[in-house]
Amino acid sequence: MAEQDATPLPPPPPLPPKLADPVPAIVVGTALWLLALAGVLLFRRDDTVLVWTCLSGGVLGIIGYGIFTWQRSAARRGSRTAQHGQGLE
Repeated sequence: MAEQDATPLPPPPPLPPKLADPVPAIVVGTALWLLALAGVLLFRRDDTVLVWTCLSGGVLGIIGYGIFTWQRSAARRGSRTAQHGQGLE
């Protein structure tokens, strides 16, 4: 009963724009995969599983960044089919 009588908590404050922007995480993650690919090619060239894993991570990061920027530009220009979210302005 006491839980129902309590006043609801206020909503949490919004994240600062610096923390809400996913671009740095995407760029750093992609760069780390490509750096790992370079290290594998230098020191463990014969381990094809590691080569393909690092290559796939780097390529998927590049593709993901492209899709992210494409969606962000569509939202900025007001496309009806764009995904909308915070921090797109």
